[in-house]
Amino acid sequence: MTQIPAASDSSRLPSIQVKTLYPLPTRFYGYQLFILVALALLFSWLSRDETLDRIITGYWYDAATQRFPLQHNALLDLLNHRLAKYITIALAVMTLLCGLVRRQPRLVTGALLMALGALVVGVLKSISHHSCPWDLVEYGGHAVGYPLFSAAPAQSGPGRCFPGGHASSGFMVMGLFFAFWRDRPRLAWSFVALGVVLGLAMGYGQVMRGAHFFSHNLWAGWWVWFSQVVAYGLISAWLAKE
Repeated sequence: MTQIPAASDSSRLPSIQVKTLYPLPTRFYGYQLFILVALALLFSWLSRDETLDRIITGYWYDAATQRFPLQHNALLDLLNHRLAKYITIALAVMTLLCGLVRRQPRLVTGALLMALGALVVGVLKSISHHSCPWDLVEYGGHAVGYPLFSAAPAQSGPGRCFPGGHASSGFMVMGLFFAFWRDRPRLAWSFVALGVVLGLAMGYGQVMRGAHFFSHNLWAGWWVWFSQVVAYGLISAWLAKE
């Protein structure tokens, strides 16, 4: 008579390791709420009259020719505006494919959170009345600029320049934090640091071209991280109940 192996005999069963999504500790969300509120207050203060933005942007504007000398710089456009963005997008796609092949929900979620961060900024940018510096009257354009919380003037121009869409392509790397936080916390926080550095660097490249004010990039990072934290909290809490 053939003996059927017991269900508890794991040595005879195929092993499939699937890293599920675990909710982050409650204190993590408490810290993030405090940090996000503090940063929102700081960024609001910096954006109140655009003084800092105009100081930084003025450094890259040539008043004599009434243009931004680096606006059409081929090297800056290639390395910062195109190549850097393509690399971060490729990283998100590779993470998604790796997560699907290896059946690791954390990697899939990390990739989707990267896309979500960029998507949120893209939607906000598409409905914004704030125009880019190179469109404003003081920088040789025809649009009228205005502080962040002021009413949009009738001559606000083409708009669609706030928050910084290109910077979000760098900041979205922070979403990989949620793929590694449980097993490799140092690596997870390294992705947060990398995302901040990439977002600020890529965003500043746009400042040099006259495409964005510096505060546009700060708010892009804020919205990316806010959306990622909220989305992961909701998803992990729902899966924990299931």
